[in-house]
Amino acid sequence: MEPIIKVENLIKKYRVGSQVVPVLNDINLNIYPGEILTILGTSGSGKTTFLNLAAGLERPTRGRIIIEGHNLNKISEKNMAAFRRKYIGFVFQLYNLLPSLTALENAVLPLVFEGVPPREREKRGRELLTQMGLGNRLRHKPGELSGGQRQRVSIARALINNPRIIFADEPTGNLDSKTTEEILELLTTTIREKGQTLLMVTHDNEVAAYGDRIVEMVDGRILNGNSFREEKNK
Repeated sequence: MEPIIKVENLIKKYRVGSQVVPVLNDINLNIYPGEILTILGTSGSGKTTFLNLAAGLERPTRGRIIIEGHNLNKISEKNMAAFRRKYIGFVFQLYNLLPSLTALENAVLPLVFEGVPPREREKRGRELLTQMGLGNRLRHKPGELSGGQRQRVSIARALINNPRIIFADEPTGNLDSKTTEEILELLTTTIREKGQTLLMVTHDNEVAAYGDRIVEMVDGRILNGNSFREEKNK
């Protein structure tokens, strides 16, 4: 099977004053269609930087990322936003919802940029938010929702245009343990039903265990890519 994401010799460095700070060091990784892959690492390990590069939010210093045959290095900044809308959904730790919009309006925002007619947007948004258990919260604004409800809206927004790949950056980092379990069950079940690919970064071993495969990242390097279930059964 061909990987949906292919990462080759990825290096990322930042210049801080006169210092050059290495963040990612020669990352090579294949991620396959329908796979749920979690990247496990402590704060500062480079996992969020990797996620941003894989999603085309930043450019690498060296190396390349190929998504479904498209080399991200060769996509212009002008065209990158359109590429992300087609292929990628993003779930953020801090939700990134617009406070002046309702749950429904936040969820369908990607469809606005795609030019989907208002009636179709509302229909799709209502259906998806109802699946997320928010059918009675459509007109509520983020300030009127709990953390778990806000993250459900964020997940709906990531899924609304049926992207091939979902990126999740510590999606339960601000939630209690019960809500964390609910959100992860919802996210992974929905991903599997739709046949999508999920790349999720986390510092939490229990969250990482929801993946089909865990990649451990330390100091900008990948240490292993073993299956969590294989590790548990050793």
